[in-house]
Amino acid sequence: IIAGMTGPQIFLFVLLALLFAMLLWGRVRYDVVAAGALFVAFVGGVIPKDDVFTGFGHPATVIIALVLIVSRGLANSGAIDLLGRFLVSATRPLAVHIGLMSAVSAALSAIMNNVAALALLMPVDMQAAAKAKRSPALTLMPLSFASILGGMITLIGTPPNVVIATFREEALGAPYGMFDFAPVGLVVALAGIAFVALVGWRLLPAERMKGNMLQELQDLEGYIAECVVPEDCKHIGKRVLDLHPLAEDNDVSIIGLIRGKERLPGLAAREKLRKGDFLLLEGGPESIEQFLGASGLKYSGAEKHSGLVGEAASMNEVVVPSSSPILGRSAVQIGLLRRFGVTLLGVSRQGRKFRARVRKLHLQAGDILLLIGPDEGLSEAVSTMSCLPLAERGLQVVQRHKAALAVGLFSVAIIAASLGWIYLPIALLAVVVAFIGFRIVALSQLYTSVEWSVIVLLGSLIPIGAALETTGCTELIANGIVHWTAGYSPTVVLTILMIVTMTLSDVLNNVATALIAAPIGVSIAQSLDVSPDPFLMAVAVASSCAFLTPIGHKNNTIIMGPGGYKFGDYWRMGLPLEILVVALGVPVILLFWPL
Repeated sequence: IIAGMTGPQIFLFVLLALLFAMLLWGRVRYDVVAAGALFVAFVGGVIPKDDVFTGFGHPATVIIALVLIVSRGLANSGAIDLLGRFLVSATRPLAVHIGLMSAVSAALSAIMNNVAALALLMPVDMQAAAKAKRSPALTLMPLSFASILGGMITLIGTPPNVVIATFREEALGAPYGMFDFAPVGLVVALAGIAFVALVGWRLLPAERMKGNMLQELQDLEGYIAECVVPEDCKHIGKRVLDLHPLAEDNDVSIIGLIRGKERLPGLAAREKLRKGDFLLLEGGPESIEQFLGASGLKYSGAEKHSGLVGEAASMNEVVVPSSSPILGRSAVQIGLLRRFGVTLLGVSRQGRKFRARVRKLHLQAGDILLLIGPDEGLSEAVSTMSCLPLAERGLQVVQRHKAALAVGLFSVAIIAASLGWIYLPIALLAVVVAFIGFRIVALSQLYTSVEWSVIVLLGSLIPIGAALETTGCTELIANGIVHWTAGYSPTVVLTILMIVTMTLSDVLNNVATALIAAPIGVSIAQSLDVSPDPFLMAVAVASSCAFLTPIGHKNNTIIMGPGGYKFGDYWRMGLPLEILVVALGVPVILLFWPL
């Protein structure tokens, strides 16, 4: 096979290997990696000039952007908020609570972006955990997995389904409809929800069930905060060691001293405090606030606010998603205080202690930020940073009186598109225009609702995927797989394709996985002289099911900090769930989409 490859094929395979390596490395954002690969493919002559930017006008790209805006409108209307509050009760048995929340999460993910569905339900679930005095780690992972499973039910539930549907139109002449994914997706989702509710949460490590993790949000422990010694502080001239008894009384640890631009070695316990020194504290927000009140120290940068208990300021906890534009940047670089009047008081990152100034710490996906500032500034800062509030604190005005209108408009559009009366992107565009007209979505939210990193990823990889087909690369891969599995039935080949695709999705972006695996699936089907539909469905299911790692899906990354999960926790529940998906998915696919 290698000996028979042409120059363009070798070039594309090398480019694809580098692309995968960069995505696995994870140090450069995936959209930047994809855009760079597109440029290299053009320079290498495998993508014509007229085709370089065709991905940005591709129906899949347009549909995903519009679905994100519609998701914001449904959230703004309060329809989902009302549903979640109606179904959640802290008095229910844990398995029943997980089952109900998972069912709601899956149902919402079927009609809106699954990241948005998780973002809406996560604060509700965490409040229920706090009331029931149990660890949120027991419920957040099942909630995340259910939102991923629910996305498989409809065309608009998850980006891979949109990619598969539009690819089918290009390859076979007709796309999948809105509910063509439902027979397989619904069966797999129901089985998956039953698993996570009855068995899955029990597979987590024992320490996650004890309710004493640093990361439990009902305690809000593990923050690293920075405070300054003001000129009128009564402790100036005293040793840092002299403050330890007061810190212990308030459940706070003093973990460092910064003088000027230098952090003094160790805990600097015998250093005498000077005006302008910075102390690094570890503890919960309430404990740190009590310690500052007792010691006369002040939050660094908080002088603009009227104190943490003042009417002019509020304190909020938010989580940084993997799609946030602030990844790799510090509070100083973002300009939190300068632009929004908001101060970063603390950062919690899986219990790790930071030795750098908090405001200069480079933020990562899954970090929990403790912010203080005026309500209006907080709301704008959280929206601009694309962070997700961990508790409902009135950051966004919910227009509950428009819930019925928003749901009605969306339902009419989906029904019309499903019956073939109107092209789906046009139907979604009509909903967006209506949401703006009825002020369900503000103009300022129109572009912030779109996850532009995903749009750039799609727009960049679609032409590369097309180049793989036009140069014969996908056919070459398919022939290789058919050759390696010679003598096996198409069912076995289908299962192997599903397992390989699912494994890739655990470490790569699910959109990238679908874009690469879909043409390979069709080529395999053509080589075996069977229907391509079961192979496309297998790719759709497998590319959506990323349960082994926190990096395979954005939802898994979002819950990592709030749940206090470690990297190795995911496979405990995720591996048996993926085995269940394959074992059940293959026969169900063949039942509804026979070879």
